[in-house]
Amino acid sequence: MQIVLHAGAHYTDEGKLLGSLNQNKALLADHGIALPPPSTYRRQIRDTLGEMRKSVMATDFKGAVMSGMIGDTKPDRLILSNDNFFGVPRRAIRNNMLFPAAPERLRTMSSLFYGEDIEIFISIRNPATFVPALVKASPKHSIEEVTDNCDPLQLRWSDLILNVREAVPHMPVTIWCNEDTPLIWEEILREMAGLDPNTPIEGGTSLLQNIMSEEGMARLNTFLEEHPGLTEIQKRRVYAAFLDKFALEDEIEEELDLPGWTEAMVDAMSDAYDEDVFRIERIPGVTLIHP
Repeated sequence: MQIVLHAGAHYTDEGKLLGSLNQNKALLADHGIALPPPSTYRRQIRDTLGEMRKSVMATDFKGAVMSGMIGDTKPDRLILSNDNFFGVPRRAIRNNMLFPAAPERLRTMSSLFYGEDIEIFISIRNPATFVPALVKASPKHSIEEVTDNCDPLQLRWSDLILNVREAVPHMPVTIWCNEDTPLIWEEILREMAGLDPNTPIEGGTSLLQNIMSEEGMARLNTFLEEHPGLTEIQKRRVYAAFLDKFALEDEIEEELDLPGWTEAMVDAMSDAYDEDVFRIERIPGVTLIHP
């Protein structure tokens, strides 16, 4: 069985990916792809991993978890999504590292699902917006507590991916930038489901609805209906053109007002992020989905 672990990151799709995949549940079932409800595995996997760390006896943890998710069925591909697979938001940054617990968590996950082919899918986000999102989500805690008093300029997603690849080299990793997601949503859905690139899929413009005016979406849908058979590259060009004209500025612009952060610092973090993405694309075993 192929098992897909969608590990967030936090504050990227925020559940929208599962929503779009669920629009295609019948299609997925026809292709032997299971999409179990998160309630059947998120807490169960978390608790099981904890038990595995303490257990000294041979126990069929895998059988129990699988039974809870898929019963007696035997799908070819299983999609599991949890932003906390790599760690909770309060532990997302430690010692100037993003998700330092991820490698060990994945080693244990590999033991849990022994004998299966596991793939990792993760969306990354510019630290210049990711750090403020973490801080905003924890209003009762100081910035220093949330970020472990990190130096934001030192945060690199490539460090996380390199550590993951070293810990579980048998797990291929697929990555995309959150900033690109509205343009590449269809490809993300197909890649996660393991579908052929030409397979029609619902929900491909779901994210555009959040950042484009109603008039723009209406015109876009009409254009797509009048021009069937567009390639992915052609669709992305069309999406970009419509966003250029009909984007909702309030939805695509973010306020970055953390104490002590200057415009120059944000620019430096963004430049470092661009370089980091370039580095990630060249890590063996990693596939980067980009426009």
